Amino acid sequence: MSTPHLSTQDSAANPSLGEIQPSQNNTNDAIQSIDVQQPETIEVEDESPYASKKRKRTSKAWAHFKEVTLPDGTTKGCMKKKITKQEQNNITLSTTIVESETVNAVHNFKYGHGKIREILSHMIIVHELSFLFSEYEIFNLLKRTATPYYQKISRATVKKDCIVSYEIEKKKVMTSLKDVSRVSVTTDLWKSDQKVSYMVVTCHFVDSSWNLQMQNLNFLDVPPPHNGVSICDVLNKCLVEWGIENKVWLVTVDNASYNDVAVRMLKDNLSYKHNLPLSGKLFHVRCCAHILNLLVQDGLSEIEDIIFNVRESVKHIAASETRVNIFSEISKQLKLSSKKLVLDCCTRWNAIFCMLSAALEFKDVFPRYAARDVAYTFLPSEDDWKKVSVVCSFLEEFNEVTHLISGSEYPTSNVFLTELYTIKKLLNRASSDEGSFMAAMANKMKAKFDKYWGDSNLLISIAAVLDPRNKMKLIEWCFLEIYSPNDAMEHISTVHETLRMLYNEYVEAHKTTVGSSNVQDETQRESFIGRTNLNGRGKGKVRA
Repeated sequence: MSTPHLSTQDSAANPSLGEIQPSQNNTNDAIQSIDVQQPETIEVEDESPYASKKRKRTSKAWAHFKEVTLPDGTTKGCMKKKITKQEQNNITLSTTIVESETVNAVHNFKYGHGKIREILSHMIIVHELSFLFSEYEIFNLLKRTATPYYQKISRATVKKDCIVSYEIEKKKVMTSLKDVSRVSVTTDLWKSDQKVSYMVVTCHFVDSSWNLQMQNLNFLDVPPPHNGVSICDVLNKCLVEWGIENKVWLVTVDNASYNDVAVRMLKDNLSYKHNLPLSGKLFHVRCCAHILNLLVQDGLSEIEDIIFNVRESVKHIAASETRVNIFSEISKQLKLSSKKLVLDCCTRWNAIFCMLSAALEFKDVFPRYAARDVAYTFLPSEDDWKKVSVVCSFLEEFNEVTHLISGSEYPTSNVFLTELYTIKKLLNRASSDEGSFMAAMANKMKAKFDKYWGDSNLLISIAAVLDPRNKMKLIEWCFLEIYSPNDAMEHISTVHETLRMLYNEYVEAHKTTVGSSNVQDETQRESFIGRTNLNGRGKGKVRA
C-alpha cells in the first residue's frame, strides 16, 4: 500500500493545515483488500500528543467484522455475513471493559441538547464558574470536537438553567422534609470578599431510612444593623419559606450577644403557635466548637509575645521567594522534613496550633537563617521554643477534640461529653502545677470553661444517655470530675427529671396516633370476620 501524499497547493494556501489525499494506487489497493484478513491492532497515523495510542481490539464483535479502507482513505468495519433487518433488531453486543466504568454496553448514540444544558448548569454551580464559561471559544471547540451536533449555549440560557436546577433540587429537599417530624437548624453570619454580610441556614434531620441528612437551605442577605431583631426576622422568614417552622427542635448558634436576642425572640414566636419540646429548654444550643475556640484563645493570650515572634518570623520568610529558598536550603542541609511553614488564621485557634507545630520542627533552622539575613529581627529564644513545645503537647488533645466535634456527616452530640470530661481533666492537671506559665494559662481556660459549661448542658447529657453504650453510668462518672460533688448530684437529678419529661411528652404525642391505629385495625378485623360469616352462611344455603 502506498503512502498518502500531501497536496502542495492546499498546503501553501493553508500552511497550518495540510489536506491528506489518497493516491490512485492507494484506492486500488483498498478495493482489492476487502477480503484480506486485517491485523488485530488499530493503526494510529495521527502523531498529535492528544491522539490515542495503538490498542488491541478486545471486543468479540470483531469476529463478525472486517476492516475496509474506502477510496477517501477512511476505514470502516463491514459485516462478514449479511443479516436481515429482523435479525439486526435482535442483536445485542455486551462488552467487558477492564478497569473502566464509563462504558458498559454498546448503545446507539443519541444527542440530547437538554441533557447537555442540565449537566452544564450543574458544572457551573458545583465549580463556581461564571455564566460566561459556556461562551468560551476553547470550551465550544471541545464540545464540537466531541460531537458535531453540539449547539452553543449562551450565558443567559446558562443563568436560566442554573435557576431551574436550583428549583428542582429545592423541590426534592422540600419533599424529603415533609416526611420529617423534627429538624435541627444551625446558622452563622459570614462576610464575603466583597464585604457583603450573609447568613447561612443549615438543616439537620434523620430521613425515613434513618440516615443523617444535612442540607444548606439558604444563603440570606442580612442588611445592617446586625442586631437580634433583624437576624430573627430573616431566620423566621427562611423557616416559613421551607415549611419547617413547626418542626424546629433546636437552633445552634455561636456565642455572639445578638444571637442570644435572636434565638430568644424566635423561641417566643414559635412557642406562640405550638408547644416546643420541654417548653423550649433545648431550643437554644451554643456551638461547642466555638466555645472551645474561645477557651483556647484565652489560654494562648498568656504566650502572646511568643506567638507574635513566631508569626512574624513566618511572615518574614514567606514574603520573598529568595528567603524561602534560603530557608529550604538550610533545612536540606540539616536533613529535616520537607514540610513547609504555615501561617495562622486569627479566628481559628487550631490554625495557631498548626503554625506553632510546623515552626517547632524548624527551630534549628531559624538561628542559621538569621545569620544570613540581617533584616530578620523576630528570632524566638531557646526558652521560647521550650514553651512552644510544652504548649503544643498540651493542645494536641484539644486539636483532636475540635476535629471530632466539627464533623457534619455523623452525630457528634453523643460523644462530646467524654471529650468534655477529658478537657476538664487536662485543665485541672495543668492548673495544679503552680509557678509554671502553664498554670496561668490553664486557669484562664478554666474560667472560660466554667462560664459556658458551669451549668449542665442538657442536650449533651441527654444525647450521651440515649447512646446505649453509655446510659446514666457515663453521666454519673463524668459529672463528678466536671463539677463539685454537690453540684454534680444536682445536675444528675436534673438530667433524670428532664429524661422523664421528654419521655412523657413522647408518649402523649404518639398516644393519639397509636389509638387511632388500634381502632382502625380493630375495625378491619371485625369487617373481615363479618365477611367470613356471610360467606359461610351463603355456602350453607347452597348446600341445602
